[in-house]
Amino acid sequence: MSVLEKMSSAEAIALENKYGAHNYHPLPVVLNRGEGVYVWDVEGKKYYDFLSAYSAVNQGHCHPKIVRAMVEQAQTLTLTSRAFYNDKLGVYEEYITNYFGFDKVLPMNTGAEAVETALKLCRKWAYEKKGINENEAQIIVCDGNFHGRTTTIISFSNDENARKNFGPYTAGFIKIAYDDIDALESVITSSKNIAGFLVEPIQGEAGVYMPSEDYLAKAKALCKANNVLFIADEVQTGIARTGSLLAVCGNCSCENKCEKQATYVTPDILILGKAISGGAYPVSAVLANDDIMNVIKPGQHGSTFGGNPVAAAVAMAALDVVTDENLSQNARKLGKIFRAEIGKYIETSNIAKLVRGKGLLNAVVINDTEESDTAWNICMKLADNGLLAKPTHGNIIRFAPPLVMNEEQLLDCISIIIKTLKQFEK
Repeated sequence: MSVLEKMSSAEAIALENKYGAHNYHPLPVVLNRGEGVYVWDVEGKKYYDFLSAYSAVNQGHCHPKIVRAMVEQAQTLTLTSRAFYNDKLGVYEEYITNYFGFDKVLPMNTGAEAVETALKLCRKWAYEKKGINENEAQIIVCDGNFHGRTTTIISFSNDENARKNFGPYTAGFIKIAYDDIDALESVITSSKNIAGFLVEPIQGEAGVYMPSEDYLAKAKALCKANNVLFIADEVQTGIARTGSLLAVCGNCSCENKCEKQATYVTPDILILGKAISGGAYPVSAVLANDDIMNVIKPGQHGSTFGGNPVAAAVAMAALDVVTDENLSQNARKLGKIFRAEIGKYIETSNIAKLVRGKGLLNAVVINDTEESDTAWNICMKLADNGLLAKPTHGNIIRFAPPLVMNEEQLLDCISIIIKTLKQFEK
């Protein structure tokens, strides 16, 4: 078949199955166009996107400002590597450090790369600044975490599907229960070799699990008191998704400073990805202040594509959109409506038993076991009804639309979700 010929969904799926590694299990929908909150399949059917590429497309599909920045830069200079300076990277580094309030940024490409970078940075700081003996540093992580699928990261994952037959695993990590401040205190005070605490402010992949309101602030205070780095993985929760610029912000004015300072947590190391490019290009970033970041010297970490001119231009445009279009505020407002309306339905439902989330990162827990296919079947029916979502952990459906959605569109989506769930009532 010529690449110029129109391809059916069945043909596209067959090609992927034949020539691609089977490391994903997508819904059988083949998309070829997107705009704002909508996507279209190859047959022309229109859908609401309620996954946003796992929160990478917060600014909506093909946002014109982001696409324009990408195209203009791609026509001028795409890549120099870091063997030379370029005229975009420094501008971007000044922009993003001011935007999030840090001294320095280390630019990377993907979320997993950024997490790996943060782990290396934390360990090097521990040996050179805290005085831990080399190769003895330990980093605390949480049960149920999802930070990526590289060899080091799966070493401290609970997901046996991601771990099994990929060992031997990397040592140096201690797992504790999520949202358990006593467990954190017990470990953090038990050894002088604790270098850092890596945590998701909301565990998205685990099913949008939210910690207690004061958990992050107490965790940061414990870290500070014990000279341990607080590392926030905001790859999925950051960039306005939860109704604040960052999920660690709490109730935030979304202008890089919180209205309620008691709820604001400043990470020692901040990890960003996904929506930092609006879904247009692979961009990630690790931010920290000089006393931490300056332990990295030439040749000790890097990436050919990290900090390339296109990534720099795209990221600045994407973050401009977040500010200019008040996406944090919109996510906060629409999220409250979503949980309220779905919550009303759940009061009399026997198929859905809980809705939880923050901003426009939400999940509905289906009244079935994790081993069941009920949530998958509901997502298949949602697609039939014009809305795309995906299960996580078997019996949980994550709902995360682009943050450019308006209230009228949201109410239409809520209607589709409730209509679909009613079809599964027992």
